[in-house]
Amino acid sequence: MEDGLYKELVVVLALAVGIILLFRRLKMPGVLGFILAGMIAGPHMLGWVGNVDRVNELAEFGMIFLLFVIGMGFSLAELASIGTTVFLGGSLQALFTIGLTTAACTLFGLPLPASVFIGFLVTLSSTAIVSRVLQEKGRMDSPVGRVTSGILIFQDILVVPMMLVVPMLAGHSTNIGHDLLLLLGKVLLLITLVYVCSRWAVPRLLRTVAKGRNKELFILTVVLLCFSAAWGTAALGLSLALGAFFAGLLISGTDQVNQASDMVQPFHQLFMSFFFVSIGMLVDPALFTSAPLKVAGLALLVMGGKTLAGFLSVWLLRYPVRTALQCGLALFQVGEFSFVLALGGIGYGLLSPGQHQLFLAVSIITMAATPMVMARSRRIAGGTFNRLLPRTGMVLDALLNTGTPPNSAERPLLKDHLLIIGFGLPGQHVAWAAQSMKVRCIVVEEDPELAELAMQRGIFTIQGDATQESVLEKAHVATARQVVVALADTVQARRVTAELHGRTRSPLIVRARTASAESALYAAGAQHVVSEDMEAGLELMSLAMRGLQVPKARVEEIALHLRLVHQGAPGEGVSGLAR
Repeated sequence: MEDGLYKELVVVLALAVGIILLFRRLKMPGVLGFILAGMIAGPHMLGWVGNVDRVNELAEFGMIFLLFVIGMGFSLAELASIGTTVFLGGSLQALFTIGLTTAACTLFGLPLPASVFIGFLVTLSSTAIVSRVLQEKGRMDSPVGRVTSGILIFQDILVVPMMLVVPMLAGHSTNIGHDLLLLLGKVLLLITLVYVCSRWAVPRLLRTVAKGRNKELFILTVVLLCFSAAWGTAALGLSLALGAFFAGLLISGTDQVNQASDMVQPFHQLFMSFFFVSIGMLVDPALFTSAPLKVAGLALLVMGGKTLAGFLSVWLLRYPVRTALQCGLALFQVGEFSFVLALGGIGYGLLSPGQHQLFLAVSIITMAATPMVMARSRRIAGGTFNRLLPRTGMVLDALLNTGTPPNSAERPLLKDHLLIIGFGLPGQHVAWAAQSMKVRCIVVEEDPELAELAMQRGIFTIQGDATQESVLEKAHVATARQVVVALADTVQARRVTAELHGRTRSPLIVRARTASAESALYAAGAQHVVSEDMEAGLELMSLAMRGLQVPKARVEEIALHLRLVHQGAPGEGVSGLAR
């Protein structure tokens, strides 16, 4: 290896580490940090990296490992049963986005194939950025988190057919019908090979290798499968990344998938950093200063169009308009897979160097805006349909019967009933207990699938957002004997609790994901808060102490003491446990 490459690796990695540390303090996505490192070290700015091609060679490994890891995250059985939210919602989002983008690009004078290709690029959102923000905000289990994650999964799958269609869009075909049949034949051959190998060859191979308990041999075998499949698809005239995806699918159905995934992750993270750094080296920062209005205008156009497409696709799944708009706001950015497709588009002539520069600049702006917009998505959705367009929201909800009481459950006497807000697993447990004790109960749930589940169990169900006055009126919250807020999203639970406070005299029992959220929920009006991590900690302590033959009374005393310590009772402290 030449000394120059050593120097370039050190420069890029050192710069990336410094920027990522800064971005972590600013709560900005790490992907942007790698891109910025590439921009600074690249030829358009400081020029610290002399040979960009060598970094691009390492970046190609990152692209291969990215698709390989994505493939290992799926299985053919899971893809077949993944649900309507993923396939229907994802399909609608893709069709709306591609349609809007193609129409806009055609109006700007671009040819139809290039316009459709740009529609492909714009359609894909950033799984890495959105998932991280949802996790940090504790919203993965909320309706917004579930729907958004489902559409992101569909987009990850959609990359594969997009890669197959790109050569045809480029016009590298004199006989489209013949090429379509040839492409279909290649895909069928690949699927057949994947099926056969995943049923017999690969499981046996990995099982045999794993029995030797040799980590070096196991990782060599996994990497060999990855690159062999990539080389095989390249030999068929398809992309390297597509072969890596199919290699991941081969391993996903084996018992060793978790072990393989854990071992590949470090390679994946390392080479993906080079991939994003190489993307940053392609960006000319002068574009931001020479044509700022053009870049900002296109970025706003992309964000607005994708928000609209995401909103419509989720709303058509019969989610409330506020939930649909929050999902649209989470999906408005351009994703990392678009960079992979864009490089292929340049090779096929669908994207000029100037258009590629503009695309990269717009993508970076949309990515940078994502965390800030998602943090305020509730406020934006609430302001839009509560203040700016209140009647529009009500009309749109009524148009698809969203939030109206279903007819499949008998309407109970709406007095002295148990009101359950949120029909996840905790809410289901409460409802089951109420039904077994012949207690009348009503469920309020945003998610159509969970609302349907409640209906199937014979529970009077209102689909809608519990922060809305009309929804609470339908649930007759004022005459409820008991109210349980069992929402997974702590922020939403606090808002619902605040909305309920003053509307009912019944005690509010509220679920909290973490003990740190209890004080905010009590301040919002909760009488009782059940913290998941607090209760889990106490149960673990209880089981451990009983295993050590500590008397039950003493265990209960310790549990009470820990509760008092957590609640900050005067004069209490952990030292009080020792006697």
